[in-house]
Amino acid sequence: MLLLEVGVLFAAVALAGFVATRLGQSVIPFYIVSGMLLSPYVLGRLGMPFVEETVFVEIGAELGIVFLLFFLGLEFNLDRLMESKQEIGTAGTIDLVINFGVGLLLGYALFRDPLAAFLAAGIVYISSSAIITKSLIDLGWIANDESAPMLGTLVYEDLVIAVYLAVASAIVLGGDGFGDAAVSIGIAMGFILLLLLAVYFGTSYFARVLETDSNEFVVLRVIGVTVLIAGAALALGVSEAVAAFFVGMAFSATGHVHEIENLLEPIRDTFAAVFFFWIGLITDPLLFAGVAGLIVAAVIVTTPTKLVSGFLGGKAYDLDDRRSTRVALGMTTRGEFSLIIATIALAGAEAGTFPEALATDINAFAVGYVLVMAILGTTLMQYSEPFERFVVERRSESDASVSAD
Repeated sequence: MLLLEVGVLFAAVALAGFVATRLGQSVIPFYIVSGMLLSPYVLGRLGMPFVEETVFVEIGAELGIVFLLFFLGLEFNLDRLMESKQEIGTAGTIDLVINFGVGLLLGYALFRDPLAAFLAAGIVYISSSAIITKSLIDLGWIANDESAPMLGTLVYEDLVIAVYLAVASAIVLGGDGFGDAAVSIGIAMGFILLLLLAVYFGTSYFARVLETDSNEFVVLRVIGVTVLIAGAALALGVSEAVAAFFVGMAFSATGHVHEIENLLEPIRDTFAAVFFFWIGLITDPLLFAGVAGLIVAAVIVTTPTKLVSGFLGGKAYDLDDRRSTRVALGMTTRGEFSLIIATIALAGAEAGTFPEALATDINAFAVGYVLVMAILGTTLMQYSEPFERFVVERRSESDASVSAD
């Protein structure tokens, strides 16, 4: 019976991916929706057979998070980061101050709880590295000037979110009292420091792991190192996603990036699909009715903030108005990180360290918000020309008016 359910899961995500591709949309919302439709909250309520949250689905979802973040880390290395550190720092700081700051205020207004506000701020702050990168490739923007500030800001966000996830996990899962949380945060930050040192000094050791002519051994060794470190991080109360990101950065300096990407990309996509399916599987669509107003408010407030910070980020790279507008439109997309933050609230509820009702609301809010913003962001990028033309014309008129004065 378990094998049949797993077969249904993979058939569902395969069909969802086909439909998304035909419609020219990101696959992520479709994976989530397929999980919802096959869940006990939809098929179960109709008295039909449904997919259960089995151990396989849970572990598969965990691996999905690990491989997604591993591949993001694989795209960057410390040398490349240092070359553009000034531009990345400027664009990233603008993005952080505007969007995280507004997210804190919005989160508290929506949930009336400081910790919930902190989680909500992370959810609305972080753009989707996976969706944006895929859209850049699909639209042919990846070789254009606008890709630099987008990818640079994403790197900044990834580094910020690495610390954020460690702190959020420690606070939410740290038990009772400030002392327990402080100890958990200390352990988390210590582990991250060790990972940074491993990235900086351990290139030769990571390269030695890949010294084999066998593709089988390359796959097994990379997975072994990545999952082992991610598992150790999780056991210490540190996000497995953070650990996987730094492991990816370590492997990125070995000269085997292309080989690793070719061999592990299908594995990443397979378990990433399970992760997004799992998010839908554990989400009751009826809960959206209770948070619909929160989702609408978040979309209305945070779409303009990302547009503004994205445009200013493009200007930090000395781009013209048209390309800065593309940066602004692309950065509106939210995705995998927002969902990972929502799982922290769920984990806290399961551990008894976070109110269950509030965790359920945050999860439903995050899923609904990501669904809307993933579709909105990819659509804005796909049909960017009218927005580019509007901004260029308005800016030209403004400049002409200033000159006349």
